[in-house]
Amino acid sequence: MNINPFDVLKNAQKIQEQMGSFQEKLGNITVTGSAGGGMVEVELNGKMEVVSVRLDPVAVNPQDIPMLQDLIVAAFSNGLEKVKEAVNREVGAMAGIPEGGFPGFPGFPGVS
Repeated sequence: MNINPFDVLKNAQKIQEQMGSFQEKLGNITVTGSAGGGMVEVELNGKMEVVSVRLDPVAVNPQDIPMLQDLIVAAFSNGLEKVKEAVNREVGAMAGIPEGGFPGFPGFPGVS
């Protein structure tokens, strides 16, 4: 096999540019996880950072603090799962993997 080092360098530069663009896109991905029928909502970005938390006043009864804490954890988990799905779609698109992945190849984005 004959490998041209200039082609390797050119491809590495292209991949580096794509990764920079991808990291920028991560900050623009926004999802909202919710729990308790919408009583608690947690907004996250593609960098898996919590952007905001919204609590319905109905959920803030001092006697229900343990329940509220569980709802916040559930909302965060729900939002995190949505971020993972969105990131997988972006990685798949960047790698040229079709939406839904490749049938019969578990582990590729979009394939359960």
